[in-house]
Amino acid sequence: MCGIVGLFLKDKSLEPQLGALLTDMLVTMTDRGPDSAGIAIYGDSASEKAKLTVQSDHPGADFDTLAQDLGNTLGAKVSLRRKDTHAVLELPASKVDEARDALAVLRPGLRVMSDGAAIEIYKEVGLPRDVARRFDLAAMGGTHGIGHTRMATESAVTTDGAHPYSTGADQCLVHNGSLSNHNNWRRRLKREGLRIESENDTEVGAAYLTWKMQNGASLGEALEGALDDLDGFFTFVVGTRDGFGVVRDPIACKPAVMAETDQYVAFGSEYRALVNLPGIEGARVWEPEPATVYFWKH
Repeated sequence: MCGIVGLFLKDKSLEPQLGALLTDMLVTMTDRGPDSAGIAIYGDSASEKAKLTVQSDHPGADFDTLAQDLGNTLGAKVSLRRKDTHAVLELPASKVDEARDALAVLRPGLRVMSDGAAIEIYKEVGLPRDVARRFDLAAMGGTHGIGHTRMATESAVTTDGAHPYSTGADQCLVHNGSLSNHNNWRRRLKREGLRIESENDTEVGAAYLTWKMQNGASLGEALEGALDDLDGFFTFVVGTRDGFGVVRDPIACKPAVMAETDQYVAFGSEYRALVNLPGIEGARVWEPEPATVYFWKH
C-alpha cells in the first residue's frame, strides 16, 4: 500500500504555490506510506542548461568542492545548490552524459536522482512531513509535480527504494502496485541501453516508458503500451517536461481519484489528498477508468 499525489497546473498564478500544495497532499497520504517519501518538481528551465539532481549519504564531504571538481573535468561552468542530502548541479545540456560518467569517478557514492531541463527529484527515508521539511518542498514553485509515500512490501526501506524514479531526461514515474514480469523487462531494457540501477519494479516501469518515448511514442502511446506489455496490478502517474499522465491496469484494484478545474488537474490515491486544493468544491471529480490513459500537456 502506497500513496500517490500529482498536480498539473493550468493557471500560472498558482505556480509559486506548487510545492506547498503538493506537500499538503503528500503529508495527507502518510498512513499509506510512512517508510519513505519523494517528490518530483518541474520548474523553470534555462535555454541550453540542464540540471542533475544528486543524493549523497555523506553530503558534507561529497558536495564541498563538487561543482569545481566537476567543472574542471568537463571544462565547463558548473553551479551547485545544496538541499540537505541532495544537490542540484546546473551545467551545459550538452555535457549531461559526460557529467554522469565523471561523477561515477569523482564521487562514486553519489546517486543521480534525475537529469533534465526542468525536473528536480528529492526523496529520502522517513515520514513524508519530515522529508518535505528537510528539503523545504513547500517553498518550491513550478508547473507540475508528482509525489509518493511508500510502504515497502518487496524490498528494503532505502533511498534507492523510494519513488519517484527517473530513467530519462525530464521523465519520472510513481507507482502503486506490483509488476510480475519486471525481471524479464529489466534484462531486455538493459540490453537496449536503459539505465536501471535498483531492484525495484517501479524503476523498470519508468525505463519501459522512457524506452517507448525514445522510440517515438508520445506519453499517451507509451502508457497504452504499458497496458499490453506490463503484467501485474498498477496505478502509474508519470511526469515529463511538459506533460502529466495517469493509467491504471485493467483490474484497477489500487485506489485512485482525480479532480479537474480551470486551474489544475489533480490526482490522489484517496480524495482526502485533494480536499485542501483551491476550488476543489467546484471541481469535476472522478475515478480513473481501468485500462484508460489520461494525459495533459502544457
